[in-house]
Amino acid sequence: MTLRERERRRAALIGPALIEWHARGGRHDLPWQRDRSRYRVWVSEIMLQQTQVATVGPYFERFMARFPTLSDLAAAEIDEVLHLWTGLGYYARARHLHRAAREVMAQYGGELPRDFESLCALPGIGRSTAGAILSLADGQRHPILDGNVRRVLMRVFGIEAENGSRDLERRLWLLADACTPQTDVRTYTQAIMDLGATVCVRRRPACLICPLQPECSAHATGRQRELPRAKRRGGAVRRRRELWMLAAVDRDGAVLLERRPARGLWGGLWSLPEFESAAAATGYARDRLRGAELARPQWRPRPLGVIEHAFTHFDLTIHPLVADCEGARAGIEEPGRLRWCHPQHWREGRERLGLPAPVRMLLEALAAETDAS
Repeated sequence: MTLRERERRRAALIGPALIEWHARGGRHDLPWQRDRSRYRVWVSEIMLQQTQVATVGPYFERFMARFPTLSDLAAAEIDEVLHLWTGLGYYARARHLHRAAREVMAQYGGELPRDFESLCALPGIGRSTAGAILSLADGQRHPILDGNVRRVLMRVFGIEAENGSRDLERRLWLLADACTPQTDVRTYTQAIMDLGATVCVRRRPACLICPLQPECSAHATGRQRELPRAKRRGGAVRRRRELWMLAAVDRDGAVLLERRPARGLWGGLWSLPEFESAAAATGYARDRLRGAELARPQWRPRPLGVIEHAFTHFDLTIHPLVADCEGARAGIEEPGRLRWCHPQHWREGRERLGLPAPVRMLLEALAAETDAS
């Protein structure tokens, strides 16, 4: 697959136009642009996957305050990394970041590699992320193709294909490479990301102030709101799932938590034990907790308010149940899988654990109950 002459001529105009625009319209004071380094750019690029800049900023600042260097991140326990990630979502990113930091310490002496292939081989770093790191941190010439850049290219070049096809992917990488200039790559890379995030946005693009408007096929044909075309879902109805969470609370106010499997929903985070029905949750309270010498758990756990939580592809309804327990809790804790956490200690930062957002809300509610009693 090759680019047509018309596409090559148009691509040659993109870089200069964006570099000139960035001086007046781009973003220049993002947290990761200060004290720029490969490590800081890497962390920011991982956080920015699937997450907007406004959300990432405070998380990045807290993360850097705790882990100012790659060696600090590698030396940390995964629970502390996930704790600082709580609320950002897509927790596999945090696990990959932590694993990659340890690989860099072992293989590269703590310095994130400067060559493209070695960087791509690290967990969680794909072609576009590696290109962005090396372009933004070192000024190396590498094309990028994140979601914002993809949208800009499909509009400028009037690409009708649906997202998801291999041919489209190959064509977009060819265009991304053709548009990337030979010099001032750092500015260009930041500029095209900024344009997609602030001007050529998904809904209501600001075409009147776009520096690429004269070259944009979508604008010329009035299709800027139609492109890129979404992948057809075949009229599928959004899925809904229900689950019951059991909050076993001991007499000191500590709550029993269970670590989620590394893969799947909330991978590696600490959550409340989950069940497919209220009966299963009650049975666990009756059999497991009683058998572990937590004397007389309340036979019918009391309900808390239902929590609705939305994921990308489905909606989750959570029914929290509280089992008030008495007596010793020896025998129930299993290091690495089951543990007790006092909500007040978590809220004060004395226990640093990664928790899904709904579980964090439940711990906050239980801590408020303790405060009020």
